[in-house]
Amino acid sequence: MLIHHPLRPTAGIAARIVAFGLTVVAGAITPAASPGETPAEKQQAGGPSVLVKADSNSPSETTGDETYLLRHKLNSNQKIRYEVTHVAKTKTRINGTEEIANVHTTSVRSWDVREVQPTEMTFDHQIESVSMTQKNGDQDEVRWDSVSGEQPPKIFSVVAEQIGKPLATVTINQKGDEIRRESHAGSKASLGMGALTLSLPAEPVSIGTKWTVPSEIQARTDDGLVKVIKIRQVYTLKKVKTGVATIDVKSETLTPITEESIKAQVVQQLSNGSIRFDIDNGYLLGKELNWDETVVGFQGAGSMMEYRARMTEELVANDTPTGGDTQSAKADSDAKQR
Repeated sequence: MLIHHPLRPTAGIAARIVAFGLTVVAGAITPAASPGETPAEKQQAGGPSVLVKADSNSPSETTGDETYLLRHKLNSNQKIRYEVTHVAKTKTRINGTEEIANVHTTSVRSWDVREVQPTEMTFDHQIESVSMTQKNGDQDEVRWDSVSGEQPPKIFSVVAEQIGKPLATVTINQKGDEIRRESHAGSKASLGMGALTLSLPAEPVSIGTKWTVPSEIQARTDDGLVKVIKIRQVYTLKKVKTGVATIDVKSETLTPITEESIKAQVVQQLSNGSIRFDIDNGYLLGKELNWDETVVGFQGAGSMMEYRARMTEELVANDTPTGGDTQSAKADSDAKQR
């Protein structure tokens, strides 16, 4: 889960660049927009994946033309839990005035599988716990841990109200495409964290094969209008070892961006990193995404934004009877490879 907090409003666009209100991503929690307001981080649901020819020069720990069918596989009454850590530093400078925002969040999210059909799987997605720290400029640091029993600071109250409750009931197919979603709280916003599920190719793939998933994100222009930016997520199967696939992911913008103010918003919503997927058991083992972006002139010649962030997501031991031992063993085995 990613907690994204706003800087103090030193200037309108500067505040929007860092965040448009308190947003929890991967947990998919976000407060409702003000009346008539469209959240700038809104990301539209992606379309079907498109297969791209394999790169024959891609390094591999496997040989030959072996192919792999990547599919999600869930079991009824199974619970899959992940620990998500997000660390971010955002620096803005406008006409000589500099401000720095630091955020550190660790959370545990889970999929509680309700029903499994031959071609569909339905699960409840929820946040079980969260520990949050933020510091904006020269303001005092704010901390809160949901397991402490203490009342949360006001800025974390939206998150606190939704911990332990289903955020959404989601039905996916074996490729990870969302068939249905009943949202109980929050939105689909992702801010570069990727969709709730990993989109997999329709056909078996070999090492070096790429597949793409189209998507859209939104940003605000200087005059307050919403601009739709078309992007695509490019996935590449880099290697397979002991049943674990390593997949690189990188976002590409398809819509030309000429305004630096738009670019400053968009760069935080793109993905760049790697994913580990358990081919045998059909679920995500881990993910790491990194951001290192600088935008000059987002609000005139005397302005600059630097955004440095890292997000990791790791499978944790399942404490339910179904699938727990298998998950723990695979996670331990995979950890020893790295």
